Amino acid sequence: MIHDFEADTDRSAPFHHADHVRLAFAYVCQYPALEAIGRFSAALKRYAIARGKTQLYHETVTWAFLFLIRERMERSQSTTWDEFAQHNPDLLRWKGGILDGYYRKETLDSELARKVFVLPDKSL
Repeated sequence: MIHDFEADTDRSAPFHHADHVRLAFAYVCQYPALEAIGRFSAALKRYAIARGKTQLYHETVTWAFLFLIRERMERSQSTTWDEFAQHNPDLLRWKGGILDGYYRKETLDSELARKVFVLPDKSL
């Protein structure tokens, strides 16, 4: 999965939010946390560039999901995607998703949050 994404072998396949989460899960399973963040972020940027949609990459969203996935994997001891997805359906929901509880809308909509990881600014 990671190799195919990094090689960008299937340009016709849709790549929705749940697909992003599944791929992020694969990176977190394969690499230590900081390496997973670096590799996944770089791969997503290349993916966006290849499609002429660089504005779609969002560093805060990307990193926040990787951190949440890593934490949830440890808490649930999930080792397979199916098990993880079953225990964490909230991570698979995009609209009205989990980040709404951590970030103000204006923060996630900001150019700063797109460019660099911004810490959560909303109390739960």
